[in-house]
Amino acid sequence: MELRTEWGKLEEQIGSINRELAESAKRQDLSRRLLTIPGIGPLTATALTAAIGNATAFYKNRDLEAWLGLVPRQHSTGGKSRLLSISKRGDPYLRRLLIHGARSVLARVKRDEHSFGEWLNKLEARAPQNVAVVAMADKLARIAWAVLTSGRG
Repeated sequence: MELRTEWGKLEEQIGSINRELAESAKRQDLSRRLLTIPGIGPLTATALTAAIGNATAFYKNRDLEAWLGLVPRQHSTGGKSRLLSISKRGDPYLRRLLIHGARSVLARVKRDEHSFGEWLNKLEARAPQNVAVVAMADKLARIAWAVLTSGRG
C-alpha cells in the first residue's frame, strides 16, 4: 500500500510538471510556433528553444540536422561515397525527442491533411520502419529550423 501511495504522489507530480511545461511553452513565442508542427509537443518545443534559441547559429537546416546527429555518416574512398547509419553525434536528448515525435507522426497524422503526407506514404512503401522514422525526424528538424528562422509559424 505504501508503494501504491508513493506511486500516486509521483503521478501527481509528473502531471503538475507537465501542465507547467505546457503553460511555459504557450507563453514563449518560439515554443508556441514550434507547437504548430505535428510531432512536436511542449517538451520538444521547450527543449529545442532552450538548446538552439531562434536557430540563427545554423546557416542551413542541414547544419541543424548534423548538429542533432540525424544525418547519415559518410565513408568515401576511390571516388565512391557510401552513406551509413545516422551519425548519432550531437544532442542525444533532442534527437530522442524528435524521433519519438516522428513515431507519433507516422502512427497518427492524417496524411491527406498535411503537405508531407504523400512523401510519407512513398517513404514507408520503400524503406524499413526505423529508416522512415529517422527520415521523418529529420524532416521535423528541417521544419523546426524553417519555423524558427523565418519568424512565422
